[in-house]
Amino acid sequence: MSASGQGSIRVLLADDQNLVRAGFRLVLERDDGIEVVGEAADGAEAVELTRRLAPDVVLMDIRMPVMDGLEATRQILADDRMADSRIVMLTTYELDDYVFDALRAGASGFLLKEIDPDDLREAVHVVAAGQALLSPSVTRRVIAEFATRPDRRPKDPERLGLLTEREREVMALVAAGLTNNDIGRRLFMSPATAKTHVSRAMIKLGARDRAQLVVIAYETGLANQH
Repeated sequence: MSASGQGSIRVLLADDQNLVRAGFRLVLERDDGIEVVGEAADGAEAVELTRRLAPDVVLMDIRMPVMDGLEATRQILADDRMADSRIVMLTTYELDDYVFDALRAGASGFLLKEIDPDDLREAVHVVAAGQALLSPSVTRRVIAEFATRPDRRPKDPERLGLLTEREREVMALVAAGLTNNDIGRRLFMSPATAKTHVSRAMIKLGARDRAQLVVIAYETGLANQH
């Protein structure tokens, strides 16, 4: 099902290598629930096709000519006409310098290009359902990256005033890389209750998904208080 709940998940592939796009298309179209609706060879084309085709998910290479994937992501998610498209960054290296910037720009996570075919198809379904592709190990790398930045002073900490104490507590655990099951065990609540707190925090803070919640937790200084 697509992000809207009907039909196939519509995917746009953005990568400057023809073979990469062809391989991803072949893998994805083996899933009857996924439809590749377009291909872009650079960031500018990705922005134009996203505006025209309104895909549910964009698989976006970070390094492309004309306009890189990071700038393309910023432009897509800053435009209300395209803000419903969820973007997953593609990278060759897990420690890509741009990963944190991509998450800050609103990307829903990132995938290695060498991903297993079954995992790629599953990832598209996960993102289309509104979840983030942030494993605990990835979250820890985001944390390490943020901690070494010169501009790590808290920004807009007053935003946290929108949250209840429990929501702040849950959000801090999300930022530490815990899953809903982990949070439930830590705070003696059901995973469903933990998920509800996460969802409410996202709504109050205007976060697109769990990935952005992690970024906000670090930008506001919440993660450093726990």
